[in-house]
Amino acid sequence: MAFIKNQHQPERLIYGVGTSLKQWQQSETLNQLPVCDVARTFPAKQRVLIIAPHPDDEILGCAGLIQKLAKLKREVVLVAITNGTMSHPNSSYYTPEMLNQIRPQESLQALKMLDLDIHIERIALNIMDGQITNHTDLLYQALQNITRPDDILITTYEMDGHPDHEVAGQVVKYFAQQHELFCYRVFIWAWHWAEPDHPSLNLEQCFKIELDWAEVEQKRRAITCFQSQCVADPSTDQAPILSLFTIERILQPFEVYCYG
Repeated sequence: MAFIKNQHQPERLIYGVGTSLKQWQQSETLNQLPVCDVARTFPAKQRVLIIAPHPDDEILGCAGLIQKLAKLKREVVLVAITNGTMSHPNSSYYTPEMLNQIRPQESLQALKMLDLDIHIERIALNIMDGQITNHTDLLYQALQNITRPDDILITTYEMDGHPDHEVAGQVVKYFAQQHELFCYRVFIWAWHWAEPDHPSLNLEQCFKIELDWAEVEQKRRAITCFQSQCVADPSTDQAPILSLFTIERILQPFEVYCYG
């Protein structure tokens, strides 16, 4: 797809412990973001497609929103672009073949942990993990096949910090523009690499969905289902991909979505 370029910048690399939770909590800009009225923003009879680059992104980014949509009896469809098979390179404990089974199952278990009273359809596109950039046309075509004329699309932010997240954000945003659909992109790894008021966050075109204590705790329980991401790899000594720092930043009492 010609419009997609490798725009990933060194400043958005994910390494170290990242920006502290305290820095985010002290951000006046973040604290003053407008609060989304979920019932109005996601009207009845409009499906919500949550398009996750990897199994776990739908929970890390949107578990709070999913809970609220379920309470409103909205129709939600989860689209997994990849099965996250390349999360543990050189591992004999989590091989790509094993992860191809494990990670989708973790995603299903996490949805159950949210204790929703609606059924969520799950569609797997089976694009190779780490290769979304090379298959943007395939992703665009898949979106054409599964979307309805009034769907609301949600995916990862186009400058989120993970290359797969960024390309997914670019393609889904472009698709939504071409089809005149609403498209919201959620922060996941941006909490790690960015700092409050970083210009790449585009916070002036963001809103937050506030979560109550129970919704945050349900989200916490769901995240624990991703054991392949939350524990160290004994075969390579790779630290958990979802460190305690990462999880605590994600478990702030809100989720942030960009609409611009």
